[in-house]
Amino acid sequence: MKQSLSLMNLSLPDGFPHKPPKGYTYEVKPFKRNVVAIWLQHPDHYTYSSDRVSTIWGFYNTKSGTYSAPINSSKCGDSVDISNTRPYTAMQLNLNPLEYVLYS
Repeated sequence: MKQSLSLMNLSLPDGFPHKPPKGYTYEVKPFKRNVVAIWLQHPDHYTYSSDRVSTIWGFYNTKSGTYSAPINSSKCGDSVDISNTRPYTAMQLNLNPLEYVLYS
């Protein structure tokens, strides 16, 4: 599913399956020409400033319609299947077979 996002009106991509956890919100920011960063905004503030705590959820390529897990906030990782992501992150769990049965 391809979607064009205007830089003036950045919002979550159509079909984004997650609802933010209670007290959290998602924020979409430009990252590269065809890629936006999806940030998870925490309800807390840093103790040393008034800035909200935020975590990179992942990246969305607006041209190809694919999601990528973050390596860090400034580098995209591998493409991921959106159905294998969680509300807190697009990073994939690396579970052994027993852990997969217990935690999936």
